Amino acid sequence: MLEANKLGALGVMISDRMEDALQGLSPSAAALLSTLHFKPGTTASQLADICAIKQPTAVRLIDGLERRELIVRQAQEGRMIPLVVTSKGHEVIKALQTARLAAMETLLAPLENDERAQFAKLLDRILAGATTNRAFARTTCRLCEHDLCAPGCCPIGNRASELEADTQSISQPN
Repeated sequence: MLEANKLGALGVMISDRMEDALQGLSPSAAALLSTLHFKPGTTASQLADICAIKQPTAVRLIDGLERRELIVRQAQEGRMIPLVVTSKGHEVIKALQTARLAAMETLLAPLENDERAQFAKLLDRILAGATTNRAFARTTCRLCEHDLCAPGCCPIGNRASELEADTQSISQPN
């Protein structure tokens, strides 16, 4: 129980530092912008799913990001309207990512190199153990700096892929 309590306190510290790093954006708006930065052409409905918000909320946030000239709506394709980040938006998200990673580095600073390596292994186990499917992975990683996660190194993405492979092998007859 004490470890769970300490983990909760760490969660509060992380949340507080993340809020400071969001460049004046709400967590949901930052997640929308970050997702579009790495997945241009995503629609409002897709963003709502990834960011774990209601579709009307996503549209309201998109309107705000568009007013700030951080994103633009592309030409409608059928019933879908793809969204992309502007140059100004890319600058904002890069600054946000830099601030986010710097804020997390301050929490890791007290650890020696060997302790950081041990912590990273334990963190990977916790993250993989909590991952339940690909949708969970997308939602959990909505603010991640995806360029840092080379294929095969993200415990969340790896676990989601394992779960998908398990599901496919079960559903395919021998």
